[in-house]
Amino acid sequence: MTDAPVAPQTPLLDSLVAPKDIRDWSIEQLTQLSREVRADLIHSVSRTGGHLGAGLGVVELTVAVHHVFNTPTDRLIWDVGHQAYPHKILTGRRNRMTTIRQKDGLSGFTMRSESEYDPFGAGHSSTSISAGLGMAVARDLRGEKNHVVCVIGDGAMSAGMAYEAMNNAGSLNSGLIVILNDNDMSIAPPVGAMSAYLSRLLSSKSYLTLRQAMKQLASHFPKPLAEAARKAEEYTRGMVAGGTLFEELGFYYVGPLDGHRIDHLVPVLKNIANSARPGPVLLHVVTQKGKGYAPAEQSADKFHGVTKFDVVSGAQVKAQSQAPSYTSVFAKGLIAEAKHDDKIIGITAAMPSGTGLDKFAEKFPTRCFDVGIAEQHAVTFAAGLATEGFKPFCAIYSTFLQRAYDQVVHDVAVQNLPVRFALDRAGYVGADGATHAGSFDLAYLGCLPNFTIMAAADELELMHMVATSAAHDAGPIALRYPRGEGVGLALPERGSVLPIGKGRVVREGSTVALLSLGTRLADCLKAADALAARGLTCTVADARFAKPLDKDLIGQLADHHEVVITVEESAGGFGSAVLQYLASTGRFDHGLKIRTLTMPNAFFEHAKPEEQLQAAGLNAFHIAAAAVGALGLDLGKEILPARA
Repeated sequence: MTDAPVAPQTPLLDSLVAPKDIRDWSIEQLTQLSREVRADLIHSVSRTGGHLGAGLGVVELTVAVHHVFNTPTDRLIWDVGHQAYPHKILTGRRNRMTTIRQKDGLSGFTMRSESEYDPFGAGHSSTSISAGLGMAVARDLRGEKNHVVCVIGDGAMSAGMAYEAMNNAGSLNSGLIVILNDNDMSIAPPVGAMSAYLSRLLSSKSYLTLRQAMKQLASHFPKPLAEAARKAEEYTRGMVAGGTLFEELGFYYVGPLDGHRIDHLVPVLKNIANSARPGPVLLHVVTQKGKGYAPAEQSADKFHGVTKFDVVSGAQVKAQSQAPSYTSVFAKGLIAEAKHDDKIIGITAAMPSGTGLDKFAEKFPTRCFDVGIAEQHAVTFAAGLATEGFKPFCAIYSTFLQRAYDQVVHDVAVQNLPVRFALDRAGYVGADGATHAGSFDLAYLGCLPNFTIMAAADELELMHMVATSAAHDAGPIALRYPRGEGVGLALPERGSVLPIGKGRVVREGSTVALLSLGTRLADCLKAADALAARGLTCTVADARFAKPLDKDLIGQLADHHEVVITVEESAGGFGSAVLQYLASTGRFDHGLKIRTLTMPNAFFEHAKPEEQLQAAGLNAFHIAAAAVGALGLDLGKEILPARA
């Protein structure tokens, strides 16, 4: 690999200051600009890593939209946000693209605080039409005339929220433009010259005027005949262009259109922008994820998310590690259990590779279900399976399960159904930032009756917790584990079932008790080493369970140590439960000192995980400092381990 890839020649792109500069450009210039933006995107992401495939697929669409619409006065919302890299390049952030997803750099998603061209932030998906409708209604209430454009794609239309918003938009008949970026040919494949011609025709003023005249004429017919005429016109357009579903939701449908042809996109977008027709419009464009970069086009995931890579070969730079990722260990554990139990089912919400269920699906294709970006459905689907005696594992990122909280409460917890929740990305996630950090699951699940909650301290514990989940039929159970890699422990072929609600003592001491939940255990041991070097011996315990608490273990730690410190990579939930138990048993009445170390009540943006943990005060230095402070000692900084 070359250390410094040569930057492409981009004369048109170099001349731009803002999107308004391309408003009077020709189709030929816009086409050339698209080639330059694509080359620049590949060059910048090859140096930083990040999301690539989705951005490559919307280059021409991005250029065309900024050419036709008066952004930022016209609102442009990207959904999902990782499609927006070309948008960032065109909106004054090109010179900062090498900082993307790094500390104090650009976000990998749209962010309101980053640019006036980002009217709505989005780290998850399927929110654009709802937000856009809110902006459109606000515009109408103010009596203004700006456009609101939502670009939704990369799977985002698989979520029910998008259809809820479309239904509302159709009933309000508000002026809203939705561009469906269909980048997997999942809705309608016919694109080309005839489709482009029909799209221009159906979006033109002449057709809309004729259509309006015919509607007025039909209004004088008897009601059944008028309704028949309306449906005939819509279904006729549906046969030549598709989109009957969207028409039924109240949208005027145009498309499908080749999303990589500037000469097709621009005239249709201009027709839509200049139309006097009231009501929402949906433009359906078909694109290819990874377009224009052969390694991405040939990759199974179209280079969705990449590390740094060689532009010529597409080879990615992978950090060498002796330890497996927690995601892969979960997959290994689940496959091992499924070999012995044909009732085990895997469920994911559009993240098969992200959760490791792609590996499970290879072994058990009929027992693995990807339901799309539909976490609410995933949870209730799992609940239905559980009522029939199956053992569903819902593998969903901690931050994404928040979308399904009502279903977790009413469909699982209230009915005490044995649904298993595997919460990947629990804790800080580094470059994906605040929207993807698994901060709140201990709090939002811990308050629910019937739940059992575990957190793995290392990859071996994760294997055991998968086995424990498979064996647990008394109600819902959740296990949480972080992004990243384990500590390098040898793994068995299959995990062992843990006793519910029982922790373990890892090291014995006498002065300070460090009670860890999850992977902060390794830093607790480092802190204990530093404290022991100055004569402060520590007991280090792994709670294993946030619910039910191991009250015997907690009581022993409180009764035999001067200080108890709880440590969790969570915004709270475990430490507060420990405090409540100790208070209820009167243990604070006799001078027990306790400290709870949690993720602070703040959203931390993208940075390396170790930088986020440092800022949060959750590494070995802060654990040792908390012990020293609780004891009221001034033993000097040399007692503490390094900050990072």
